[in-house]
Amino acid sequence: MSKLSGFVFRRPALASSIADGLVGAGLQDFTSGLFLAAPRRTGKSTFLREDLIPECRLRGWLTVYVDLWADKEKDPAELIASAIAAALAPYEKGIRKLAKNLGIERLSFLRTLSWDFSKPQLPVGATLTQALELLHHAAEKPVVLVIDEAQHALTSDSGINAMFALKAARDQLNQGRDEEGSGLHLVFTGSNRDKLAYLVLGKSQPFFGSSITPFPLLGKAFTQAYTTHLNANLAPTNQFNAADIDEAFELVGRRPEMLRTIIGEVALELGEASNLGQLLHSRAELLRAGVWTEFESAWNALTIPQRAVLQVMVERSLNNEPFAPFTDSTLTAVSKALEDMGSDVVPGTQTIQACIDALRDKELVWKSGRGGYALEDKSFGEWLRYKRHTQH
Repeated sequence: MSKLSGFVFRRPALASSIADGLVGAGLQDFTSGLFLAAPRRTGKSTFLREDLIPECRLRGWLTVYVDLWADKEKDPAELIASAIAAALAPYEKGIRKLAKNLGIERLSFLRTLSWDFSKPQLPVGATLTQALELLHHAAEKPVVLVIDEAQHALTSDSGINAMFALKAARDQLNQGRDEEGSGLHLVFTGSNRDKLAYLVLGKSQPFFGSSITPFPLLGKAFTQAYTTHLNANLAPTNQFNAADIDEAFELVGRRPEMLRTIIGEVALELGEASNLGQLLHSRAELLRAGVWTEFESAWNALTIPQRAVLQVMVERSLNNEPFAPFTDSTLTAVSKALEDMGSDVVPGTQTIQACIDALRDKELVWKSGRGGYALEDKSFGEWLRYKRHTQH
């Protein structure tokens, strides 16, 4: 679903397909966890809240949603624990009974009567596995945990440990069950594919072996429906063309909120119908140019070696390859980039490290808690590719 000024666009088929995948009944198998990547502001979080979560509830599953960017000051592990604790609160009476009846050693924390259910926090000593197992028992239904902007967990050791704990919980709750009877389904989303990939890349990562699924961006069905909605409020002689709306939507990276901004600006100076397409196009280009001007300024402020390192990172990102800073292939690639830029600097590991540190200070590069690197904003890579293409 996507909302634009009273306009509602639902995606029930996509929600149903993903829900099928979570139980291994669809074309894609997400039983080990779904890792959904899409750029920011492309409608991903709205789809989760308004389409996927309602679909899960219709199937009788208990859903827990947590956005790790909702409070950047809080530790990601604390946000996850708080969301699970809040989901447990409605089952307080049942949990008190479970404390007496279960007799399960691993839920021994239930025997303490100091748990204050009015506060969204787990009892001291309770693990995420224990809490999710308790939620599954108390609700008597499968649990779907949806973590939005999951890559933020990788910025702290406790966040990374929480990801390992969720994997352990998944294994514990799903052990010996057929897929339909699974106790826990995991959905992770991220606005940066490269960052999210650090959850699944490398044997030391919590979900090694899983793959990243690209979130399908809103297409022509959306722009067609939105055009119909807009035209219903306009004079018959002053109608938008769906193709013009779609072209403007493409120019701003298929971001619904940015499209709404353009429509709002065009509405203030509605021209003749023959002029609407041009107005849309020019407004979309202005909006994109504003974002790209910021990238241009950031690029111009970099030293030549910093540009070379960033360029290699961009190339790896666009090819969906991880950036390993100190390998021979990276040194060779940075050397070639420097040469192309007319520099005679011979890069070593210290040079590359210093460049990466500077790029992080400028908030162009992100580092995970385990030392992985990615572009802070992947659309910077799209801008640089466009810049290099126009220069050749």
